[in-house]
Amino acid sequence: MRKGHCLCGAIRLTVRGETGPVIACHCSQCRRQTGLYFASADVQRADLTIEGEEFVSWYQASDMAARGFCSRCGSALFWSANGSAKISVMAGLFDQPSGLRMDHHIYCKDKGDFYDIADGLPQYETYPQSG
Repeated sequence: MRKGHCLCGAIRLTVRGETGPVIACHCSQCRRQTGLYFASADVQRADLTIEGEEFVSWYQASDMAARGFCSRCGSALFWSANGSAKISVMAGLFDQPSGLRMDHHIYCKDKGDFYDIADGLPQYETYPQSG
């Protein structure tokens, strides 16, 4: 089980079940939303409990996904593909120690020109295709 919250504490999360590895997304939308990149871990929606859900605001960022944020403090919270059983939760929301580890970087072709990715983890130009 993992717990976490937004900056102001109005939204509190509990994840019961598996938490995927942290993936860093460098696409232009994630960069604009966070100022750097979006580091998140996927969880099953059924495993996620949200207290203060009335403070979660959703922005339909594209035809395929929405982004959730706290309407009080502005903390980025979620990335959610339409109709998916999973939801991406910002890794920085989880209480420490989280036990999470960064796994790889996606949409590196869109990363900001003001930083380098130098952690030695796999980097993909877009989203890696599985299998």
